[in-house]
Amino acid sequence: MLLFDQFRDRLLRYVLCFGLSVHDGEDVIQEVFLSLFRHLKAGRSRRNLRGWLFQVAHNLALKQRHRRQKRQAAPANDRDRAAEQPDTSENPEEQLASNQRQQRLLCVINALPEQDRWCLSLRAEGLRYREIARIAGISLAAVSNSLARSIERLTRVDEQ
Repeated sequence: MLLFDQFRDRLLRYVLCFGLSVHDGEDVIQEVFLSLFRHLKAGRSRRNLRGWLFQVAHNLALKQRHRRQKRQAAPANDRDRAAEQPDTSENPEEQLASNQRQQRLLCVINALPEQDRWCLSLRAEGLRYREIARIAGISLAAVSNSLARSIERLTRVDEQ
């Protein structure tokens, strides 16, 4: 399987955590894989390409968000619009309960500090704590504390 096919969707989900539109997120992903091509063409290390991809995506997403904020007010959150789409596999009562649960959890995630959202998203993509720490530029303990806080908040809200 090609790296692009394997990581495109995961990287896109991650860069959307930065508040980018889907269009801007796709631009970032193209830049990530262009950087990967240059990286490999230059004969640089192939060790831990997954971590490298997320690190580059992280940096490029921050730059894109900064450019976007300079040009206009905060972009619409495409993930929220996608979450509002009905799930036709459930009956109306189950669908309502599921949508309400999803909205509560999204509110909690959106209310998390940015660093906590990054850590949670990277962990959801399967990255190890050490990789998350390197990508986010924080200590291993900070990653652990961030994830513990985030999961505790999500669990508390989900139990209500």
